[in-house]
Amino acid sequence: MPKAAHRRRPSTLLTVFLTALATGALVLLALNFTAGEKKVQQQLPRLYSTAHPQFERALGSLLGPGIVGGNAVTELLNGDQIFPPMLAAIQAAQKSVTFETYIYWSGDIGKQFADALSERARAGVPVHVLLDWVGSAKMEESYLAEMKEAGVQIEKFHKPHWYNLARLNNRTHRKLLVADGQVAFTGGVGIAPEWTGHAQDPDHWRDSHYLVRGPAVAQMQATFLDNWLKVTGKVLHGEAYFPAIAPAGTQKAQMFSSSPSSGSESMQLMYHLAITAAERSIDLSVAYFVPDELTRKLLMDALARGVRVRLVTPGEHTDTETVKAASRATWGELLQAGAEIYEYTPTMYHCKVMIVDQLLVSVGSTNFDNRSFRLNDEANLNVYDTAFARRQTAVFEDDIRRSRRVTYEAWRDRPLREKAHEKLTGWLRSQL
Repeated sequence: MPKAAHRRRPSTLLTVFLTALATGALVLLALNFTAGEKKVQQQLPRLYSTAHPQFERALGSLLGPGIVGGNAVTELLNGDQIFPPMLAAIQAAQKSVTFETYIYWSGDIGKQFADALSERARAGVPVHVLLDWVGSAKMEESYLAEMKEAGVQIEKFHKPHWYNLARLNNRTHRKLLVADGQVAFTGGVGIAPEWTGHAQDPDHWRDSHYLVRGPAVAQMQATFLDNWLKVTGKVLHGEAYFPAIAPAGTQKAQMFSSSPSSGSESMQLMYHLAITAAERSIDLSVAYFVPDELTRKLLMDALARGVRVRLVTPGEHTDTETVKAASRATWGELLQAGAEIYEYTPTMYHCKVMIVDQLLVSVGSTNFDNRSFRLNDEANLNVYDTAFARRQTAVFEDDIRRSRRVTYEAWRDRPLREKAHEKLTGWLRSQL
């Protein structure tokens, strides 16, 4: 063999290897930027209103878990109201604690949760913690070490391995805490200093969380165990996790979930069904509002038939300018059609609440965007109760009083640099 050819062979092999490596990386990137299931693409016909019995039957049948009575759901506003009862529920647990969250960072509140969970594990209570690998990236390693040493069973959702790199874009965004299978919490908060306090300044965010008692707690427990099974392959069951639950109130409720691996469209379907059935009002507390074309069309149709549509969304204080720009780009036709859009002024607005016709209230982890509808694992609690809906409307209108209304004229005349930024975010809208 000629010496020159012999010298070229290692270079050729290296080129082939690097090409294959780059191709593999591009394939993985493409897989992460696509969802495996088809989108909801057809507009729903309007067959009934929210007041019709068929509305509850449809949501109870199409979304999975049925609607159950006997629940008591209590709103908790901002960290000063949210964290103390969550920590108290952990500290009082005698049989089990299950906890799933997206954000778990550093700070005093993170240490308080680590201490409470560790103390229960040392006392012999089974404690299971499921953290999203991306969302908990800034968590203090000392917290993990403390909990593991105490016997807390900790798992990371979609921690990178060679066999699951195509799923890195699928994250668990669910926020669930269940103690003894009897008391549960869900909503928008993460475990980080930003959620402490009472939304008193830009360093302390505005958010809502919900304390749940009654039969719906079993559905919330099952939602946690769905992802625990995916990650560990282990089924948690028995009285420690699913005890008999006596009625705690008079509210009807259901907890349902969505995931790209099983029913990614159920969350978007719920929103579409509710918007289509709305007769009088749709109030949206939305941390991230980036509706696709079909969802905007459904909102426009609701406005056309006389439904009042109001949104409260982040203003000057936001944790992502990209999402804010992508959101603002969609406002024009909604504002022209009569939608009321408000930007919350005191701090970052992280709430995720939908109130329809003073009847249905949907709360949980879901944002009004493609990432929540198609890419993330999400979970929402639907409450069907007029008294509860009236209370949440009062909270919503209090947020409006702390917000600045955006007019169509102001939106139309915004600076060119903002319009240019919004145009660029169009390329990323499927990931937001």
